[in-house]
Amino acid sequence: MSDEVLTDADGGVLLITLNRPEARNAVNAAVARGVAEALDRLDADDDLQVGILTGAGKGFCSGMDLKAFVAGERPHVEGRGFAGLVQRGPRKPLVAAIEGFAVAGGLEVALSCDLVVASREARLGIPEAKRGLVAAGGALRRLPQRLPLGVALEMALTGDPITAERGYELGLVNRVTDPGGAVDAALELAAAIAANGPLALDVTKAIVYRQGDWSDDEFWTEQAKLSDPVLNSEDAREGATAFAEKRDPVWKGR
Repeated sequence: MSDEVLTDADGGVLLITLNRPEARNAVNAAVARGVAEALDRLDADDDLQVGILTGAGKGFCSGMDLKAFVAGERPHVEGRGFAGLVQRGPRKPLVAAIEGFAVAGGLEVALSCDLVVASREARLGIPEAKRGLVAAGGALRRLPQRLPLGVALEMALTGDPITAERGYELGLVNRVTDPGGAVDAALELAAAIAANGPLALDVTKAIVYRQGDWSDDEFWTEQAKLSDPVLNSEDAREGATAFAEKRDPVWKGR
């Protein structure tokens, strides 16, 4: 892992920090590789259940490092895309913890996470149109999925940002905090997720994302393919037994 991306694992949660505060955590090739490596670790380590992605310093991420781009760097990772994330995220849940700003490709990185926690005054935006560019890192797909179409279009066409508090009102942000509290709130949210059965988490996330491509009839068949092995697992029996015995379950991941 490079110094541009830091990781810290504790209690089933992997905290991933973009560590270029002097460059507003702009994404260069080293950051993209570091994020991809961290996500590979998250999915491969059975002791980890949830990831949190945040930024060092005053903000989350300002997008692509334009100076590095002009110098010939491409902040993409094969199979994962821009920032090592936007085209393929981890199998396990990932929470964005935003302070200050998540703009341009930085918002696209945040949108690639499953849940978003942000300081109430953080700015969220895709200003590419102001510079004659197109937000091509997934925002034009994910913003209309998470926001009313008119709001997504206004953000994309004007390039003007919204506050995290406004994002919370619209459903884009899951939790808002006072400035400086985003990581702590994300850790609290991640801990609540990590306490649950790992097999159930994997399959639940997969169904939520895949079901958009299924018809009503297909939903029940395709869901059963994914959920039946979980319902027949040792963890399912342990969860039911622990509930009956009024104790915390001990998950085995099988």
